[in-house]
Amino acid sequence: MPEQLDPSADTGLTVFRCAACDAALTGALRQLPAVPPPPFYAWWEAETPGPSPATVPTGCFAVETGPCGPPAATGTGVVPRERVPGANGQPLIPRGPKGSIVLNPDDAFGLEVRHASGACCGATPDCGMNQLCACGTLVATLCSDCCLPYELHLAADRVRAVRVRPPAATGT
Repeated sequence: MPEQLDPSADTGLTVFRCAACDAALTGALRQLPAVPPPPFYAWWEAETPGPSPATVPTGCFAVETGPCGPPAATGTGVVPRERVPGANGQPLIPRGPKGSIVLNPDDAFGLEVRHASGACCGATPDCGMNQLCACGTLVATLCSDCCLPYELHLAADRVRAVRVRPPAATGT
């Protein structure tokens, strides 16, 4: 079972590593108490296509408390942060695992796209995990299309959180 990350515990910084091969997937990140709401972005008015602004600030991460990713179904349930329309105008409700680690995609390294659902400007989470570690293990889902929040979701059961202490201040 992956280590539970407690936002109230001030233990310094966290590096995420692949659970299969122990490769570092991020640098040292600071935990936020919750996933921030995605910033408003009028993607339909953008002069140049590309991803929306990042939901999570650089150098930070947060733990998604609700289900994330496929399978998804229309109907009742907790409406996710991202309201994705489904059949008959009902939102698609994710039924995937809880506890994904959400970070700014620019804070990750060593990942390779395995597949990405077709979209106009980037990857969507529609088909599940789409990011491979160098060892070949699927570890994350990139969401980078212009009309969706710009986020990387590390799968809690595929990564390991390693606590690191910030460097000690040096006196002169």
